[in-house]
Amino acid sequence: MTNTTETIHAVAPKVEPEVLSGPTPRQILVTKVLGHKGLMFGAIVLLVIFLMALFAPLLAPYDPYHQDLMHRIVPPVWDAKGSWDNILGTDHLGRDYLSRLLYGARISLAIGAIAALISGIIGTSMGVAAGYFGGRVDSCVTFLINVRLAMPVVLVALAVVALFGGSLEVVITVLGLLLWDRFAVVMRSATLQLRSMEYVTAAKAIGCSTKRILFSEIMPNITNSLIVIVTLEMAHAILLEAALSFLGLGVQPPTPSWGLMVSEGKQMLLFQPWMIAIPGVALFILVLAINLLGDGLRDVSAPENRN
Repeated sequence: MTNTTETIHAVAPKVEPEVLSGPTPRQILVTKVLGHKGLMFGAIVLLVIFLMALFAPLLAPYDPYHQDLMHRIVPPVWDAKGSWDNILGTDHLGRDYLSRLLYGARISLAIGAIAALISGIIGTSMGVAAGYFGGRVDSCVTFLINVRLAMPVVLVALAVVALFGGSLEVVITVLGLLLWDRFAVVMRSATLQLRSMEYVTAAKAIGCSTKRILFSEIMPNITNSLIVIVTLEMAHAILLEAALSFLGLGVQPPTPSWGLMVSEGKQMLLFQPWMIAIPGVALFILVLAINLLGDGLRDVSAPENRN
């Protein structure tokens, strides 16, 4: 009888327990990202512009500073008087428009990224401190936010740049010191919600230091909101730089800046509108791509906030 039982056990196949498997959180996130048309469009366009700016020395057919007065204001190639030697034409000094457009992307991206980084550090530090500590710290930060919101950004930037002179470094510094208010408001609100969460209370109960709580419990949970604000403020900084350059108080000639290209072409608006249209469309596409990317990141990271 024992031998028969052993034989049955030996012959009978082993039945493995059924394991229910589903998509991992990373797979769900990738599916959301790939399925969001606005985010993908913005990311692809921004990547293309970044690569064009990065490889501008290889893509630009001419030196963006080289002047050829014998070929001034040559129209783009699609015009009847255009030439394939200068695909997007030349400006009033005979400089190749395509080359200046490619190098101008470097200026716009650099100003947007560095200004957003500076303002992000300032605003995030103030907002997290106000939301976590509360009391007098919150009152002081709220007062500073109100003061900043009462200051017109464009007028203050114009005054400061006119006082210290227009240059790339001055423009970046001024914009970085003026665009921190949105970071502070959003980070303060997010931190106020997180500081009463159970895991933060538990971290305090087991004796974690304030530094550990801020960097291990608070910051990782507000990163999504921070990324969205960075993209929005980056677009804001690019538009402000273009406005300052258009008014002659931003990036100074002969530096290739899209806003400066629009300013230099405004005198030929009625006769050669393409001189304004080309850099203007480039600015529009760049800002649109950044805004679509930021809006898509908000949808993907916090879909419950949108209908």
